[in-house]
Amino acid sequence: MAKIDPADIKRPLTVGEVAQRSGVAVSALHFYESKGLIRSVRSSGGQRRYGRDVLRRVAVIKVAQRIGISLASISAALASLPDERTPTAEDWARMSRLWRAELDERITQLTRLRDELDGCIGCGCLSMKVCKLRNPLDELSDQGSGPQLL
Repeated sequence: MAKIDPADIKRPLTVGEVAQRSGVAVSALHFYESKGLIRSVRSSGGQRRYGRDVLRRVAVIKVAQRIGISLASISAALASLPDERTPTAEDWARMSRLWRAELDERITQLTRLRDELDGCIGCGCLSMKVCKLRNPLDELSDQGSGPQLL
């Protein structure tokens, strides 16, 4: 393990260094920045520079994504932090409580879907009289395109 000079701790990181340290592609970091999830400053040469605290924000983003939290929910949670500061352990506990409710709802929906699919043979075209997922007479068209019961 390389020893870090204490003076080096305050040195901003390049996008490549953040990518390497976080395990996130440079393109993903640019995307996160475009969505306001992380932020950088520009060097005199116009290159992105990040404070080391961005590593914790990226870790929070990646963990939240891994458990299925949408970027919109992640963005809202990070935006609620005062001065867009780095999340603390207390912040994580608060965010995870909010996300737990979101996950519980998704688990309920997926469980219901799983249970309704037990009798389905695929698209349901051969069991339209008993399929719970079908849309008789296109009754759900006013709710938008695509599957509405899922």
